[in-house]
Amino acid sequence: MDIKTQKKLIRILGIALVLLFPVLLLVKLILFKPQEEYAYSEPGFVGMQSCKECHLNEYNDWKGSHHDHAMDYANDSTVLGDFADQTLGAQGHTYKMYRKDGKFFVYSDGEDGEMKEFEVKYVFGYTPLQQYLVEFDRGRLQTLPVTWNTVDHNWYHIADSTYQDEVIDHDNWLHWTNQAQNWNGMCAECHSTNVVKGYDSEKDSYHTTWSEIDVSCEACHGPGSQHIEWAELPKYSRSDFQNFGLQVKTSNIDNKQYVDLCVRCHSRKSSLGDMEYASGNFYNHSNPNLPDEPAWYVDGQIRDEDYVYASFLQSKMYERGIQCNDCHNVHSGERLFEGNKLCLQCHQKEIYDTYSHHHHKSKGMPGEAVVSESGVVFDVGSGTECVNCHMHGRYYMGVDYRNDHSFRIPRPDLSIKNGTPNACNQCHVEKSNGWSDKYITEWYGKERRFHYAQTFAGAKNGDPKAAVELKEILENDLYPPNIRSLALQDLGTYFPDSLDGITDNYLSHLDPSFRLSAIRTLQQRTKQNIDRLLAALTDATKAVRIEAVQNLAQVGSENIPQKYKAYYNSALDEYKQVLFYNADFPTGKINLANFHYYQKQFPEAEKYFKLALEQDQELYFVNLNLAYLYNQTGRNEKAEECFENYLEREPGDAHALYSLGLLLSEEGRYDESLARLLEASQINPMYPRVNHNIAMLYDFLKEKGKAETYLKKEIEVADNLNSQLELLQFYMSNNLRQKAKNLGEEILEEYPESVDVKQLMEELKLLLDF
Repeated sequence: MDIKTQKKLIRILGIALVLLFPVLLLVKLILFKPQEEYAYSEPGFVGMQSCKECHLNEYNDWKGSHHDHAMDYANDSTVLGDFADQTLGAQGHTYKMYRKDGKFFVYSDGEDGEMKEFEVKYVFGYTPLQQYLVEFDRGRLQTLPVTWNTVDHNWYHIADSTYQDEVIDHDNWLHWTNQAQNWNGMCAECHSTNVVKGYDSEKDSYHTTWSEIDVSCEACHGPGSQHIEWAELPKYSRSDFQNFGLQVKTSNIDNKQYVDLCVRCHSRKSSLGDMEYASGNFYNHSNPNLPDEPAWYVDGQIRDEDYVYASFLQSKMYERGIQCNDCHNVHSGERLFEGNKLCLQCHQKEIYDTYSHHHHKSKGMPGEAVVSESGVVFDVGSGTECVNCHMHGRYYMGVDYRNDHSFRIPRPDLSIKNGTPNACNQCHVEKSNGWSDKYITEWYGKERRFHYAQTFAGAKNGDPKAAVELKEILENDLYPPNIRSLALQDLGTYFPDSLDGITDNYLSHLDPSFRLSAIRTLQQRTKQNIDRLLAALTDATKAVRIEAVQNLAQVGSENIPQKYKAYYNSALDEYKQVLFYNADFPTGKINLANFHYYQKQFPEAEKYFKLALEQDQELYFVNLNLAYLYNQTGRNEKAEECFENYLEREPGDAHALYSLGLLLSEEGRYDESLARLLEASQINPMYPRVNHNIAMLYDFLKEKGKAETYLKKEIEVADNLNSQLELLQFYMSNNLRQKAKNLGEEILEEYPESVDVKQLMEELKLLLDF
């Protein structure tokens, strides 16, 4: 065979093998396929060292980041504070920070107010501040009050910076040994990986666990064991895995999905339980707050800590599809660029990075620095930086300056109307809002865009036109989603009568935030509203089901239709789990107590009301809850004591005075009852039932003239048929025939079809004939 023929044969064989390869591969897969499908293990946490080999660049970015340093064991390499026999005078005490036997100690006031030695077991954070954790009984970790400023390298007391002009002693809920500074409930879920709080409400104790002490890879991506299985398989065997074997999808997603990845830790929220990575919807384990007062200003600017999410959702950036990693390296947490270069990724330099836009001096030009409202020194040139006008910030925890991520245009005109901040006056503190507004007008013209702050402020002030504006905001999808949800919630709070035809549209909205707000509008327990709540028991989202069943619990399980019983009981079990999960907080105990109260489980309700009040004495309103409970269970002496305890703190509460007056009347102490009711009437003359009960007491005490006077006051306030009929009945009972006749004729003329009126007029006719 010649060489030419040989080459031709080789080519033919090569082509045949190429064509035959898929067939051979299929035969191999069939012949060697296991008898059973590959059994994948349950997703488990494997630790960041398992990720490092394949994701070295991401690991290197993460190493040394805020997430990496979120928490650690206290040792020579992690403790940044100066423990070389340092002292700090604050809050009426002298604190000492020192080392002993290679360990770190702080001499501080303890649970009983006495000065004691506490060993530091863990460090918390690393810049601009580092805090220190101490182990207590019942599994608690508590955050010491003395805090290390890593920027200025000095010690400070967190209470002096956070609760200025207030002494926080040992029996205050805010004291470092109490729940407000408890790591397990306040901090753990966002500072470590795979945290299980492990709270036992019966023992009031914790067994909190984590898989890694800091915020590592799996804190965001979810358990990685199946991802490793995926990576170790040959490519042709990976098709059974979705999303590379990870429960959290972080690529090929839109900006809403991307931003939602960060909600669990970067939002002010309530927790529904430990993190569930497989849930796919953060509303199954968290319930983010809407940007409302008092945590935010009425225009949505940051006031208390908001952790970015609710602010960012308000922004034009979010509306235009911007997401966290457009500005930040999400593994290091650092900005991608410093200065205006970050913003100029999208915004045109020749338009926005110019004097004609920012109207501020450039760096190096003559002038003086300004000291902002927060105490930040802004040097000449700082006014040219985008963030200082559009992301003005506030200090939290004393030294942590955080920028407002709502990216807003400074509006001194809104500051004049609503008392909200604006970036101009936050820097130029010595100037007035009018001064700032004058320059804004001079530079940019008189025209001002409508801002939802005007509507929300109007709603809170009872302005009727705000109801119309709230509807317009709600129904306009150009407004931010959380602002629209807040508009719906405010409609239910301030203008419930204006909800006809609106609520149902949002009970089936794709966004759970709208469904939650819609359920919150169902305050009146009408049959129609109860039907709506019952339908929500089958919602796909846990937060919505919880909101619905929480409302239905007040209706009573005996009133739940049979076809909804199973859904109701299932949601009720979920709700109880949430209540017990959060029962380490005093407000959680109050919610748990209210749940037991509506279930008529009064001993348990009493227990948790008392525990809440014991944990935080500032929650003195719990005395009212206890008073109503004691009254309902026939313990009026205790009820009276609770009313009095509450009124010591709130002497001007007309409703509490009214309730106490009724209680005293029940006890037959009519003079004391009358005195309390008269107090309530004086405080709130527009309270119709107070006037009615005063009238009834005067009638009983034979002071008929005064009784008539207060029945007439009731009519002035209530202006309804029932109040007029009560006065008519009073005239008839006291044989005041002419007055009864005159009033009866007036009522009949006004309400000619009323059955009650006709019946009373028949009785009046008999009286007059007699």
